[in-house]
Amino acid sequence: MDGFARSRALQARAHALIPGGAHTYAKGDDQYPVDAPGFIARGQGSHVWDVDGNEYIEYGMGLRAVTLGHAQPEVNAAASAALSQGLNFTRPSPMEVECAEKLLGFVPRAEMVKFAKNGSDATTGAVKLARAYTGRDLVAICGDHPFFSVDDWFIGSTGIPAGVPEAYRALTLKFRFNDPDSLRSLFQEHPGSIACVVLEGATTTEPRDGFLQQVRALCDEHGALLVLDEMITGFRWDLGGAQACYDVTPDLSAFGKALGNGFPISALVGKREIMERGGLHHPHERVFLLSTTHGAETSGLAAALATMAIYEREPVIETLHLQGNRLRQGVRQAMQAVGVPDVCFDVLGRPCNLVYATRDADGHPSQPFRTLFMQELIRGGVLGPSFVVSYAHTNDDIDRTIEVVHEALRVYRNALDDGVDSYLKGRSVKPVYRTHN
Repeated sequence: MDGFARSRALQARAHALIPGGAHTYAKGDDQYPVDAPGFIARGQGSHVWDVDGNEYIEYGMGLRAVTLGHAQPEVNAAASAALSQGLNFTRPSPMEVECAEKLLGFVPRAEMVKFAKNGSDATTGAVKLARAYTGRDLVAICGDHPFFSVDDWFIGSTGIPAGVPEAYRALTLKFRFNDPDSLRSLFQEHPGSIACVVLEGATTTEPRDGFLQQVRALCDEHGALLVLDEMITGFRWDLGGAQACYDVTPDLSAFGKALGNGFPISALVGKREIMERGGLHHPHERVFLLSTTHGAETSGLAAALATMAIYEREPVIETLHLQGNRLRQGVRQAMQAVGVPDVCFDVLGRPCNLVYATRDADGHPSQPFRTLFMQELIRGGVLGPSFVVSYAHTNDDIDRTIEVVHEALRVYRNALDDGVDSYLKGRSVKPVYRTHN
């Protein structure tokens, strides 16, 4: 019997109505095995249930947005209470001031904030401000970091640039993480032309040898602004984000995801003299900055306030690190037990934000082996495109996951010997950034 019958029926309908069958590329069918839940009906804590009634321990948690756990009662209650009073008015809500004060208290290196609904809005707002403030056009981005925005300034630099004019693509340059010389070369090749440098504070790779401080110094030397994308690191690495963790002060930074525990809210924060260019109290040319109908609706702000209150009184970040370490240790023990070398499979990143690397018998990155591993996790009741934990993941969740990983790696070991096609059901997953389907 097909355990995904309702999902398959919905998938057919979805692809007839929605390009790609989903509204986020990372949630698309091409990112998951054939035997995978197509639609999630509900979630509670660290568990989700698909439309066919199958239950899973979930990792990734809404693309890292649900840090406290699904349907967190206090957050939901706060959002519900705000809804009962009306969520959008013709003038600002006082909650906008309250939430701004609270967030800037968490991020003391910033002085002003504008709220929006997604990370792309915030990072694009930062780029626009930087261009206006510096009078320059070029943007330097870290080419090792996977995603900054859906907007042309970033997508034009990826492997799927269709629809972005060539002239616009030429405005974005790339440098390498932990390679200050690569950024220095861009400044030398384009003197007086780079408006800002955009990067994450860390991904699976930690900054080394004072790299972020060197980036800060290069920006200061060449008159560019430093923009830090804190969409993932914010409220996971530290309450103040990567900038607090690594002691670097950006000019502008973008927060979101964990800020609202899954509710749609993001924030562009930064230095007053720059942010005020989008305001009313300056003599310079005005910048049209983040004017969104739903940017400050009250349910998202209330969710953010409740989320930050929980972070203030409970050991959320400490628990993310604790459970991530427990999971990583268990996975590595399972690798040793079944004989999968770390050249073929590994767990990478900070404990609060773990991902896994899948490689073939020659040590080359492999999408088919990624598909096989996810396929076997799902078979065991774990939905794991990553190993990103939440505050809701219990010791029992972690221990059960390690058991499932052990069995998945047993199959993985056999596939290394016999060939992955002998164990993989259906087609492989594919990278999002590809020119053709």
